[in-house]
Amino acid sequence: MRHPRSLRALLTGLVTVAASASLVATGTTAAHAATPLPTHVFAPYFEAYNGDSAATLSSQSGAKYLSMAFIQASTKGSCTPYWNGDSSKPITSANFGSDISTIQGRGGDVVPSFGGYTADNTGTEIADSCTNVSSIAAAYESVVTTYGVTRIDLDTEDNSLTNSAGIDRRNKAIAQVESWAASTGRTVQFSYTLPTTTSGLAASGLAVLQNAVQNNARVDVANIMTFDYYDGASHEMANDAESAATGLYGQLASLYPSKSASQLWGMIGITLMPGIDDFGVGETTTVADAHSVESWAAGKGLASLSFWALQRDNGGCVGTGGSDSCSGIAQGTWDFSKALEPFTGGGGGVPSNDFSLSVAPSSASVAPGGSATANVSTAVTSGSAQSVSLTASGAPSGVSVSVSPTSVTAGGSATLTVTASSSAAAGTYPITLTGSAASGSHTATYTLTVTGSGGGGSGALVNGTFETGSLSPWTCQPGGAVVSSPVHSGSHALLVAPTSSQTGECDQTLTLTPNHSYTLSGWVQGNYSYLGVSGGASASTWTSGSSWTKLTVPFSTGANGTVTVYIHGWYAQGNVYADDLTLG
Repeated sequence: MRHPRSLRALLTGLVTVAASASLVATGTTAAHAATPLPTHVFAPYFEAYNGDSAATLSSQSGAKYLSMAFIQASTKGSCTPYWNGDSSKPITSANFGSDISTIQGRGGDVVPSFGGYTADNTGTEIADSCTNVSSIAAAYESVVTTYGVTRIDLDTEDNSLTNSAGIDRRNKAIAQVESWAASTGRTVQFSYTLPTTTSGLAASGLAVLQNAVQNNARVDVANIMTFDYYDGASHEMANDAESAATGLYGQLASLYPSKSASQLWGMIGITLMPGIDDFGVGETTTVADAHSVESWAAGKGLASLSFWALQRDNGGCVGTGGSDSCSGIAQGTWDFSKALEPFTGGGGGVPSNDFSLSVAPSSASVAPGGSATANVSTAVTSGSAQSVSLTASGAPSGVSVSVSPTSVTAGGSATLTVTASSSAAAGTYPITLTGSAASGSHTATYTLTVTGSGGGGSGALVNGTFETGSLSPWTCQPGGAVVSSPVHSGSHALLVAPTSSQTGECDQTLTLTPNHSYTLSGWVQGNYSYLGVSGGASASTWTSGSSWTKLTVPFSTGANGTVTVYIHGWYAQGNVYADDLTLG
């Protein structure tokens, strides 16, 4: 958003969702070693699009932490992030790097913010614009690795709240980044910007968090923006902020039933708008309101306080509402910053402890008599490291599952071993890993596929001819299916169904011999027919044609031997068919 709060549709509230994260580095290394934000932090928004120096305003205001708005694609359909969608301002240290490094050197940090009203209204919010989940995740990590930050804000409003595909992609990207972060010991958090009412999240905002839960995207902080209600009601802004946060507490309790009361309050933040908001004088937040909210939030142990925006924290335009550069009320310069800054590091005393849990790889196929291993990782997400007990459940008859060691200190890792006996029944089974600590528990899912007899031993490609008449153990994007025509041989083949928003990919994860050479072969038909492997190896090839063509992909496994075999087409280029896939 250029002026993000000037319309009702622009935003009715803000929710910050924090999640551990990271991805593939972009090659730019931040000079500052990343340090997690305080468990209780005040981080006002800084309008990064108006030419001000973030480091200068941070110093002048006393706000050690800033939320920097905004990052978005320059054009709809792009996966490349830029500051303010300006293609001349890529995510490099040349753009804001010096200011950010200066702030970090003073013991503070910044929270780069993706999205905003302009991006959400024009389709240039990164998850709306980009249809590749891995590319979205890579955009997030480019910011993390370039600037050495540990939290990213996702301002998701307006049209982005009704873009279900974008919401799902965004949360899947967060989950990918969480897995990477846990496996490398990095802590990164995400903030979602979502609507609220005076009694809690609106349905559209709540739906975003529900989708995050469904995608195993861990939510750490929900920060409601308590202004621009546009409901025509009478408002006392401090009371309404506290009422909205209390309503959010109840909603989070339903989403996260295993969390304690202190953990739930510790997930909540509040963002104010100094002075007269976009609605008008009927929604005016005073300096006294800011003091009241700070005291209440500290007593409850909330996670964060913020306001929109730092450049408004002055009394230079009394009587003006919704300005980018002043509050519209009589106040001293930086009065709101001074009222809220004491919250940093406070918020009820001792930070609550919490941790994350992940497993990589998250799935494997084994034949009866075979076994597979995976790495179980934990990481500290708030407070101090604590002892975490690890258990596994859900193994079917004939499959044994063990975790070693059975207890780690948060930040440590263990090994999951699954072994299928000769009598294990073929099928796909979810194994639930549970980490339990004094602060509560977290789970992760490991999907085990036991192949049928005669499958060729541990790691063999299963159902490569699709003559079973079903997809199992292949998994496909929507539209993928086993068909009876066309086929290369036998009675069945695989249909891959690309659309304008997906490649139609079908894949199968295998555990092969580590550091060994293999050749994947298969027959394909259709435009842009891709065959390849990813994960522990990376190789692929493709062809286009209306007749069956054989593709061959040589590759070598890595240290753990796990790879994912895949077939896909290309966006809106028509169906692709595959048959007679082999691995030798």
